[in-house]
Amino acid sequence: MTVTSNRRTDQPRHRSGGAGHGRRAAPRDRRRRRGRRGRGIRTALLVTLAFLVLAAGGAGWLYLKLDGDISTFDSGGLSDHRPDAGSSKGENVLVIGSDTRTGGNNALGGGDKDDVGRSDTAFLLHVYADHRHAIAVSIPRDTLVTIPPCKLPDGTWTKAQPDTMFNAAYSVGQTPKGNPACTQNTVEQLTGLRVDHTVVVDFKGFAELTDVVGGVRVCLPQDVYENDLDPHLTAPGKLLFHKGEQTVSGQRALDYVRIRHGIGDGSDIGRIKRQQAFVASLLKEVKSKGLTPTRLLPLADAATKSLTVDPGLGSAGKLISFAMTLKDIDLHNTKFVTLPWRYDGSRVAIVQPDADALWAALRSDRTIDGKNAGGKKTGKAAPGAAASPAPVSGEGIDVAVYNGTAVPGLAARAAAALTGDGFTVTDTATAAGQDHTTTLVEYGPGLEDRARTVARAFPGAELRAVTGSGIGVVLGQTYADSPAAGPSASPAPAAVPSEVADGARSADDNPCSNLTYG
Repeated sequence: MTVTSNRRTDQPRHRSGGAGHGRRAAPRDRRRRRGRRGRGIRTALLVTLAFLVLAAGGAGWLYLKLDGDISTFDSGGLSDHRPDAGSSKGENVLVIGSDTRTGGNNALGGGDKDDVGRSDTAFLLHVYADHRHAIAVSIPRDTLVTIPPCKLPDGTWTKAQPDTMFNAAYSVGQTPKGNPACTQNTVEQLTGLRVDHTVVVDFKGFAELTDVVGGVRVCLPQDVYENDLDPHLTAPGKLLFHKGEQTVSGQRALDYVRIRHGIGDGSDIGRIKRQQAFVASLLKEVKSKGLTPTRLLPLADAATKSLTVDPGLGSAGKLISFAMTLKDIDLHNTKFVTLPWRYDGSRVAIVQPDADALWAALRSDRTIDGKNAGGKKTGKAAPGAAASPAPVSGEGIDVAVYNGTAVPGLAARAAAALTGDGFTVTDTATAAGQDHTTTLVEYGPGLEDRARTVARAFPGAELRAVTGSGIGVVLGQTYADSPAAGPSASPAPAAVPSEVADGARSADDNPCSNLTYG
């Protein structure tokens, strides 16, 4: 058996279907493109708030009007190998900030109206099962991940793309509106959590929403000029923002969240922290002022026109029903963190085991301070979803099993289950890396059909063709946390890792706190 895990030589370095930026893009080129097309927006929590306010105000009379404004993306692009619907007690909402230039957005963000839809960053919002806590985990745009197979506009699917920047997933297919389904596939593979809903917000909608709420309080550590927004300008230009606390809305709010080079170290990580502070301040503003009935219609109208959502949220009724589940979450219990990271040259690498510990904490509904925020999950399981894998027949199929986690004895447990299903287990060992989130089924030439049979024993597993012979299973944390691995396979974590929790921001924090962010 010669199959091994994580062999980069087994994977193509190019990207299928025009997936966007790869690992080796020159930093200079990347900065030039950013200066032209602007930055993505990570503020779609406001959209959820808009519908929360509508629901609380009893504005059912708006449903008919709003239904016509909501856009959905094709769920046919979602992977067939997804985490189980019960992989998390709470609900997970993927929020994507799109810098699409269609629909008038190019006038606000610059760039060509026919440009490809892109997403600079995204965050995964985990709503705990008690519906009193929530945490938003930002995923840096430059994070190196494996983008799984994704659907192209012509109906074909790409191959898996290892060592590729996270934001490239949204550009797979090179369409103006982007590919939300591919980003969702990538997040599910990265986290081992099933994404219950996906929401995309564009420039224009963001600007209109900040106008409707009357502006958001922000705080800057220094004066900011035009060339801080566009570093290609040779002179500072006019003053955009003065040092200190101030209220921004519309285009000024958009400029604020886009600034990168003029504050702090000029990194995308710093900009993420500033945008987390912006969303936190926004939530505080809405909570403190409330909204009068005369503001409900323009707020809802702006929100729905800015949205592209999955079919599960594709009506005003569904959106409001979901928003109602958030009404008891207070500001202090709403947290913002960033995926554990480190620099890898000009890119960002994920820090393990901290990242897997974070996802495990969310699966177990453990908060930053270690509190058990679990409860009865209100969402319904997907049709046909099962808590454990259905029996399969492995007669005549040889397979090696490798433990890709830090959970002891996991390979032996999986081997016993496979043997019980008729597979012949040729070897059990520890994988080259113990930081796998998703289980991989790797197969040599001519063995794809048999590998698919093996994958049926591990719901959510990813298939990967390699140059070696035979079939090997590299177990991930999703298997360790599943009922199939046994109750003692993966003990519940005490809390979110301290390295992550120490950098968290609460929605009730002062906007002028921690002004070191970029």
